[in-house]
Amino acid sequence: MAEQPPKKRYAIVGTGGRSYFFYSAIATTYSSTSCIVGLCDTNQTRLNYANTNLVSLGHAAVPTFLASDFDAMITTTKPDEVIVTTIDRTHHIYIIRALELGCKVITEKPMTIDAPRCLDIFGAVDRTGGSVRVTFNYRYAPHNTKIYELLRSRAIGTVTSVHFEWMLNTSHGADYFRRWHRDKKNSGGLLVHKSTHHFDLVNFWLQTRPLSVYAQGDLKFYGKENAERRGTTQFYHRTRGSEVAKSDPFALDLETVPTLKALYLDAEHEDAYYRDQSVFSDGISIEDTMNLLVRYRNGAVMTYSLTAYAPWEGFRVNFNGTGGRIEVEVVENSYVNSGGDQSLEGSLDRSSILLRPLFEKPREVEIPDAKGAHGGGDGVLLNDLFGEPVSDEYMRAASHIDGAASILTGIAANRSIATGQVVFVDDILKVPG
Repeated sequence: MAEQPPKKRYAIVGTGGRSYFFYSAIATTYSSTSCIVGLCDTNQTRLNYANTNLVSLGHAAVPTFLASDFDAMITTTKPDEVIVTTIDRTHHIYIIRALELGCKVITEKPMTIDAPRCLDIFGAVDRTGGSVRVTFNYRYAPHNTKIYELLRSRAIGTVTSVHFEWMLNTSHGADYFRRWHRDKKNSGGLLVHKSTHHFDLVNFWLQTRPLSVYAQGDLKFYGKENAERRGTTQFYHRTRGSEVAKSDPFALDLETVPTLKALYLDAEHEDAYYRDQSVFSDGISIEDTMNLLVRYRNGAVMTYSLTAYAPWEGFRVNFNGTGGRIEVEVVENSYVNSGGDQSLEGSLDRSSILLRPLFEKPREVEIPDAKGAHGGGDGVLLNDLFGEPVSDEYMRAASHIDGAASILTGIAANRSIATGQVVFVDDILKVPG
């Protein structure tokens, strides 16, 4: 009987809500070929909770390390790859150090939040010859792959323009204004943290990169000042212990959600991170209403809108081309990050693709069934990361180059919002390749 190859060894840094997506898959579906060897975080309570989850999933408990001992985790547990799921502003720290210590890297999006950090990652990849994989799960959603197929087949000729509108509703969208994301220094704002998904999709669909960006963005709905304009007179800082919060439909009661209680409420004595902040309090430095005009290197132009307080969750994207038009609508189920079954976060409610060739009747395009989180993309991504290696005709795996190309649209947009000027992406960072 042939000897089984050794399991691939993974360490995870950042054991907040998103880490469960990775370690639960390794501990269950991919346990025959993969294992977790170490966990690292700034908070020991969260580390202990992650270990409890691993054991409940049938995986052995693993050594835990505080962030200051990241190097010790690598040298002691000897992982093949490090999975980075920390807050966005620290991604680069662990990406770079993991590469320097000889590990491959898988990182959550966005790869990082600004050009200097991006350059540092490029430098580390060049110095070490290591690899960085960015987990753009939306590339893998069946409807998004179908769009790629249609455009690649030139079903509408050469794409000349794109209109892309994304809606975050008052559950998922509001959640960004309760958490660390509300501070642009942590997340780069939604144009970097969230829109990196959308900008990556356009880069992927059109097989191009952004040339220039003009943007406008404002905080129009969330925040204390906006609530005051609408006549609100009672405010609170956080839900816990607040009588005012009891009548606020936007309030998040951590006591009622076991996962959130264990991850954050039970852990806040260590780091004073409050997961249940009011979305109508002071201290929000990100926008909730954003509009962009983007010109691409291939000549196409995109108009883009992101609203974080919409009544429904999902997107519409339309492509105009020299041979017709494609109209897409995707409605996703609402969620609060880590507030329920992660396999249902962003799961598909319905989707449609309408192909309108010139001088022909429009026709509905059949889309493969999509089950699971993020439009059905999560499971396909996990198999691509941890399953048996197979050739992917759609080339959906995203490198550090793709990670940079996606965030640069958002970084340029942030600069445009600040200056009121059109921003050329190469003036911020020239992406190789």
